[in-house]
Amino acid sequence: MVAFDLKQYGIETEKIYRNSSVPVLYELGLRLEKGTAISDVGALMTYSGEKTGRSPKDKRIVRHPSSEKNIDWGDINIGLDEHTFMVNHERALDYLNICDHLYVVDAYAGWDPKYRIKTRIVCTRAYHALFMQNMLIMPTEEELADFGEPDYVVFNAGQFPANRYTSEMTSKTSVDVNLERKEIVILGTEYAGEMKKGIFGVMNYLMPLENVMPMHCSANVGEKGDVSILFGLSGTGKTTLSADPKRKLIGDDEHCWTDHGTFNIEGGCYAKAIDLSEENEPDIYNAIRFGTVLENVVYDEKSRKVDYSDTSITQNTRASYPIEFIENVQIPCVAGHPENIIFLTCDAFGVLPPVSKLTPEQASYHFISGYTAKVAGTEMGVTEPQATFSACFGAAFMMWHPNRYAELLAEKIKTHKATAWLVNTGWNGTGKRMKLKYTRAMIDAIHHHDFDNATYVTDEEFGFQIPTSCPNVPEEVLIPKNTWNDKDKYIEVKSKLVTLFNENFEKFKADVNPEIRAAGPKNISTHA
Repeated sequence: MVAFDLKQYGIETEKIYRNSSVPVLYELGLRLEKGTAISDVGALMTYSGEKTGRSPKDKRIVRHPSSEKNIDWGDINIGLDEHTFMVNHERALDYLNICDHLYVVDAYAGWDPKYRIKTRIVCTRAYHALFMQNMLIMPTEEELADFGEPDYVVFNAGQFPANRYTSEMTSKTSVDVNLERKEIVILGTEYAGEMKKGIFGVMNYLMPLENVMPMHCSANVGEKGDVSILFGLSGTGKTTLSADPKRKLIGDDEHCWTDHGTFNIEGGCYAKAIDLSEENEPDIYNAIRFGTVLENVVYDEKSRKVDYSDTSITQNTRASYPIEFIENVQIPCVAGHPENIIFLTCDAFGVLPPVSKLTPEQASYHFISGYTAKVAGTEMGVTEPQATFSACFGAAFMMWHPNRYAELLAEKIKTHKATAWLVNTGWNGTGKRMKLKYTRAMIDAIHHHDFDNATYVTDEEFGFQIPTSCPNVPEEVLIPKNTWNDKDKYIEVKSKLVTLFNENFEKFKADVNPEIRAAGPKNISTHA
């Protein structure tokens, strides 16, 4: 505990732990927080309470004349008036004031000093403090001494509920962002990911104002300094494919693309732990040690060994650790301009090619669409595939209209001559999912420029370029139509997917550039 106070916020609590060491946070968590234990490899196992995931329907943004014209208001960015924000703000402060002790984390979001923001987390749990010390970029002692006032403050009073009878509240959970006061207030949820994604949302608002592209993606860099960024929704292989032993990891989730290059927003990783094994994901498995937070996992009471396959608490089990716990990592997490933009999709319909090259306009279209698909069974035809679209591969965190981000991406792709690719890690006409070794070979081929002189065919409906050969990949799997015995069925299923793309894009059309609209797929019955 250090001499520090929060009286400028109206918080009189005297016992404040600021940027505490990992052992101190362990001791406090184990002593004071129910359900906290040490795993057999030294990680701090914690329980987030009733909420084991984010509460997107309870997220609010304060409407203010200075910023409201920039916000894409709707089901994701839900408005809140200033008065109601202050009611919740007061409720949070009242709770923080009755706590015996508080934790403060002063740290940075963003590895590039030009764009980083100073962030202050005020919270009531040692677990939350350790989590954010892992996820943010911790200052040196000298930087902490000169830290001064933060740019943004998160008041995490998540152990205390919102008042459901307060105007515009939909539950006892509320996560409120006030861009003008530069504050985030959390009530009614102890899920640590709300703090992490709250800061990411702020960066997603601030960065476009400086012509910087914020991205919900992973990134890595090769020996020659060539950067690749990988976009993808859950289940597409983003984490697995970015952890490449031949390349250094820049980050696994949140990045920015500036006029100078790429930087990671975070100082750590927040990896899904469901079914984690040393064999399949050795980097993540070996990063779980003293200093790592394991969230909502099930473990053996006697041995303290974690059962990563047990999802009785939640399917969303997580591990939070500093990025330096990964062996092959780029520190500081800054690199040059991306050479390759890779959109990962898991197409359960079996009609998208395993690898294809996109024009900048097609890249913008697929970026806005953010497509993947889910299937319950392991084979095609067992269950009807379900398409999922999430704009910018992270709609929940984007404050501007998707077109703002798409324009930034297209501009940077053209300016820095990056190549955009669509990589399908899902199924084809055989009813089987693409082998991971083939997908890895295609990613390798992208990095090794093996497709530079390849022969391409044009997909008639989607318009992208499909290479007809790839080292270490059988040619017959590269063209989806060739994997289907029933060619009429292929046309029928593909036509359905084209329709789903077009129907999803209807809500964006009015605000999207004509060039991007024209880059979408053409229906089989209408294309030339």
